[in-house]
Amino acid sequence: MSVEVERKFLVTSEAWRAGARACRIRQGYLCLGADATVRVRLADDAAFLTVKSRTEGISRAEYEYGIPFADGVAMLETLCTRPIIEKTRHFVDHGGRTWVIDVFGAHNDGLVVAEVELGHPDEVVDLPPWAGEEVTSDPRYRNSALVSAPLGSGCDI
Repeated sequence: MSVEVERKFLVTSEAWRAGARACRIRQGYLCLGADATVRVRLADDAAFLTVKSRTEGISRAEYEYGIPFADGVAMLETLCTRPIIEKTRHFVDHGGRTWVIDVFGAHNDGLVVAEVELGHPDEVVDLPPWAGEEVTSDPRYRNSALVSAPLGSGCDI
C-alpha cells in the first residue's frame, strides 16, 4: 500500500514562479465517497487513475495507475462528476524538497495552493516565504471538494 503524507498552504505571492516547471492538468472524479475517491487525471499527454482513502490527519492511502490517454479522455468526458478540475501544476524546489503549486482555472479560477509531500506526518518542513496559511486540515481545499464547492475568485470562504 502506498501512503500519501502531505501538507497544503495557501500561496501569498508570486515569488515561487522563478524557475518553476509546469504541466497542465484536467481531472475529474468517478467516485466521491466518504471512505474513498476515485479520480481520472490528464497531465499533459499522460493519463492516470487514482484511488485515495479518507484522510487520517495528514496521511491517506493512495493507489495510482497509468492508463491509456484515450481512455482517460473518454472517462473524463463521459463518466466524471462535473465540473472538471482544471489547473496548471508548477514544480518548485525549496529546502531540499519539490513543492507543487497548483494554479486553478475554470470554476476555481484564482485559487493557488502549495503542497509538499513528506516521508512521515511529524517531519519538519522548511516553509518557503510564499507559503501562507496552512489549509491541510480544511476539507474545503481538497480537490475532490472543489468539484461541488469551488473556491475561486468571487467565492466566499
